Amino acid sequence: MIKYLLICKSCDVEFESWFATSKEFDKLKKLKLLNCQNCNSQKIEKSLMKPNLANANFKQDNTSKNNKNFKKKIKEYQKFIKDNFQYVGENFAYEARSIHYNKNKNKKNIYGKASIDDVKELEEEGIKTSTIPWIEDKEN
Repeated sequence: MIKYLLICKSCDVEFESWFATSKEFDKLKKLKLLNCQNCNSQKIEKSLMKPNLANANFKQDNTSKNNKNFKKKIKEYQKFIKDNFQYVGENFAYEARSIHYNKNKNKKNIYGKASIDDVKELEEEGIKTSTIPWIEDKEN
């Protein structure tokens, strides 16, 4: 895992994000899957980060320990979601609209995949969604 300081070229907001590898940022940017949390612009660039300088109290394994804790916490969230939500796959936007607009339909917790454009459209329609990092089982 690698953490980058990102800057939105549209609104100058800075934020941090984690990536599986250094190449993952470029891949996600090319696929237009990165957007500003403030203005939803896709004009995101990596910015310089302060180096994490070692001192006398620094232990070499801190980074790997933090990564393991981070992955463990994400896996706990994923387990909770899998146990309590229905997976709808690529039909997430359709199912979210169906639940939102059909007042007679049972409201259920769902999770799945949606493009950035789908998420923006859902938000414009007043349908709240959340995005979380997801670690595939094969990566664990």
